[in-house]
Amino acid sequence: MSCRKATGQRGGVQSAAIYARISADVEGTGLGVARQLEDCRKLAADRGWPVGDEYVDNDVSAFSGKPRREYARMLADLKSGARDAVIVYNLDRLHRRPVELEEFVALCESVGVRDVATVTADIDLGNDDGLFMARIFAAFAAKESGRKSARIRRKMLQNAEQGRPHGSVRPFGYEPDKITVRSDEAAVVREMVDRYLAGASIRSLTMWLNESGIAPAASKTWRTSAVRQILCSGRIAGLREHHGQVIGEAAWPAIIAPAQRDQVLARMAARALTKTRAPRTYLLSGLLRCGRCGNRLYSQARHVNPENRVRRYVCLSGPDQGGCGRLTVVAQPVEELLTDAVLTRLDSPALADALAGKVSVDADVAALSAQLDADTTRLDELAGLYADGAVTAREWIAARDPITARIAETRRAIAAATDTADVQELAGTGRLLREQWDSLDIDRQQAVIKSVLDHAVIAPGTPGSRSLDIGRVRPVWRV
Repeated sequence: MSCRKATGQRGGVQSAAIYARISADVEGTGLGVARQLEDCRKLAADRGWPVGDEYVDNDVSAFSGKPRREYARMLADLKSGARDAVIVYNLDRLHRRPVELEEFVALCESVGVRDVATVTADIDLGNDDGLFMARIFAAFAAKESGRKSARIRRKMLQNAEQGRPHGSVRPFGYEPDKITVRSDEAAVVREMVDRYLAGASIRSLTMWLNESGIAPAASKTWRTSAVRQILCSGRIAGLREHHGQVIGEAAWPAIIAPAQRDQVLARMAARALTKTRAPRTYLLSGLLRCGRCGNRLYSQARHVNPENRVRRYVCLSGPDQGGCGRLTVVAQPVEELLTDAVLTRLDSPALADALAGKVSVDADVAALSAQLDADTTRLDELAGLYADGAVTAREWIAARDPITARIAETRRAIAAATDTADVQELAGTGRLLREQWDSLDIDRQQAVIKSVLDHAVIAPGTPGSRSLDIGRVRPVWRV
């Protein structure tokens, strides 16, 4: 088997494989691969080798260990006999790890492939000296790839420490330079945050973005994962993250205040145990209690006939629900009754009096925010010590874990403390909300109701009654 820079020598090759690879196609143009292919085709023509197929792995490193699909397909074709020669620009396009070189040589020897040509090298793999030189080149390439990876990691950390942007994808809300704010998208980000803090779900935000025709930065449609990533990212708050940890202020301007991001993260932490569910269709889910046994009522639909589906709230018995199973109320009348009661209470003097006793909430949140800032600073300082080599990885982890646990607990406490604070923004807006009610999505409607109503107790009804007796419903107000 030969691997040499040839000049027109014709062999018995019937079907050659051309392989090209570039490890990082930053611009996405494939020009590096195109140049390799052009030179390899010329070499094939000079040698008189018919080209059976071209195998191209673009933007894939041979050192990373990640699968190279086209390289694997070429090996399969060599093994099956579909190809009997290989042309490559340089040996390091084929392999940057010694183990891959040995596997390639063993495969070629086992199937009788003797012709491996390169554009740039004069190495003969068919003798011991040539194989020895190839092994040296592979070992050197592996070492250089390792050093390059280390340099890249260090550069990424340095960029992070200096607050500079990283990555090739334009972040939503910013121009391609990743520094300048794009005003129209920034306005969307602010509205996303406002809606989320007002009670909208990630799912309803995603639907709103897609229905509004607002284009994401790097795809055709919005997904919940992308919406969640934007909401919780440090970038929109002017913070630089590295491996998921905020390590300092960023070089770009913030779209929202860091305190707003803290509120977003606190709400996400409070909802962390919430599992994926179908779109909500019951306004009072989780808010009704059985007047017989005190158990929560569950939403359930009863089909009177194929065309008539009645939504209900029922007390369920059984080991999972634990209720008495002896109470049912039709959903629509009780939803309308409690909605009216909530909107009326928002404009009532009783609510204003109740809020007067809640002035300590702001102080509680301020203290919690100060604790959160202090722990975040400690985490930043710890990351700096680790980056400088002042502490070992084991010491860093031992010190980091209790701080991150405390941060998570503080965020949950902020979420709990701001539950009643939301009402202060809604006080006096009952009349306006009543006019807008039907245009609000169900997540927003429930957020308004839950801001005022803790729960409602449903008493047993009169047997045979077809209408809701308002005396059955006893609201228990949060404020």
